[in-house]
Amino acid sequence: MRTQIAYNMDCMDLMRLVPDKEFDLAIVDPPYGIRAGGGAMGGDVLAKNKNYKLYAGADKASPDKSYFDELKRVSKNQIIFGANHMATKINADSSCWIVWDKENGENDFADCELAYTSFKSAVRKFAFKWQGMLQGDMKHKEERIHPNQKPIKLYEWILKNYAKPGDKILDTHLGSGSSRIAAHEMGFDFVGCEIDSFYFCEQEKRFKEFCRQQNLFEIDGGIFL
Repeated sequence: MRTQIAYNMDCMDLMRLVPDKEFDLAIVDPPYGIRAGGGAMGGDVLAKNKNYKLYAGADKASPDKSYFDELKRVSKNQIIFGANHMATKINADSSCWIVWDKENGENDFADCELAYTSFKSAVRKFAFKWQGMLQGDMKHKEERIHPNQKPIKLYEWILKNYAKPGDKILDTHLGSGSSRIAAHEMGFDFVGCEIDSFYFCEQEKRFKEFCRQQNLFEIDGGIFL
């Protein structure tokens, strides 16, 4: 039976308790540090519009090298978003970067986000609109609860292409919980960590609501009431 566990704690404290190569795949989205000098990105504008709470991972600084060393110790493979901002700290070459094309059109937001992977295949692109109120799957539109939220569909695509049945997944910066929902939906064991108590509670509510909605539908097409 799949296990979904989330911890409200510092991910470094959690990883220090974990044996070597405990996880098959780490999919992480740590702070990029690109606002440290007052620079802007799409998330800043989104945060003002949505009045998001300022939180401990508010992108003022990226993790230091010890975080990436621990991440590589506890996981067999890694996918790291924002790695183009932290390449010297990751200190590893890769032929297989992931390009998330956000289909933003002409505006001030980034056209794409990049993720380093430890895999040896070629560069791959995932296209999914994520522009304010517009999303790639408007039929199943996601409520935005976090300034750096990524779509569930992105994590589902990653798991489909880079994880194997039975893999155990780690996310050290859980945020909105999209990775957790995707892992649950696709049947993977999952451990997530979120240091900020407010966003930990928000993703818990989101995850439980997703599970509740799932339970309304019977596998064979009937409905549980």
